[in-house]
Amino acid sequence: MLSVTGLTMRFGGLKAVDDLSFEARVGDITAVIGPNGAGKTTVFNCITGFYRPTEGDIALTHAEGARFALGRMPGHRIASRAKVARTFQNVRLFAGMTLLENLLVAQHNVLIRASGFTLLAVLGLGRYRAAEGRGLDKARHWLDRIGLIDRANDLAGALPYGAQRRLEIARAMCIDPVLLCLDEPAAGLNPRETEALNALLRTIRADGCSLLLIEHDMGVVMRISDHIVVLDHGKKIADGTPAEVRADPAVIAAYLGEGDEDEDAV
Repeated sequence: MLSVTGLTMRFGGLKAVDDLSFEARVGDITAVIGPNGAGKTTVFNCITGFYRPTEGDIALTHAEGARFALGRMPGHRIASRAKVARTFQNVRLFAGMTLLENLLVAQHNVLIRASGFTLLAVLGLGRYRAAEGRGLDKARHWLDRIGLIDRANDLAGALPYGAQRRLEIARAMCIDPVLLCLDEPAAGLNPRETEALNALLRTIRADGCSLLLIEHDMGVVMRISDHIVVLDHGKKIADGTPAEVRADPAVIAAYLGEGDEDEDAV
């Protein structure tokens, strides 16, 4: 589904991503891992349109055959046309809006078109009312899926941190993505919240949405991933199943460091 070929991203003299190639398959949960500063978020920013890659190609192919060159598309089109959604390392909800309103904001493009760019909404005509009803139904559906339907009219800023994480994922799902990109979704969660997150991500995958995630919690990565790509200093050092990656000497060295000759002798 997603093919990254020769991806390079430079910031002046710094090469944050260096000739990276990998694939994410349809229906898989693909994890991108690596030590701090490995270039993981830069890769996400290139895929989702926040950065324009210096070199390389990023292609997304839908099940019906439509193909999108993400590296050359305007960022807002990547979400609306290519159907790639993302969350962020730091939660970015509209804290002063209700949970329901946050999920309606995600459907703004659909609703604004149905409103005839506000004219039909002002007149209260049927096409907009029907679209608004579908939008509300979708928002309530996702609030129910994440266990927050009873708090639909509460302000998002009043939610506990773990619930905010789930709400951000639900908001991303309201654009009906084919690929959901999650930047450290388990960061700051306690064990119970992490298990709830794992269950949610598995159900999203079961619904037919592929996932690409950055994560430092190796327990999460090893439990839910089908495929793992490991970066270090912008380069790919491993690519395979969780079992293959766990046993890879280059991965062990990147995470734990390598001893010097004196330590090896001892």
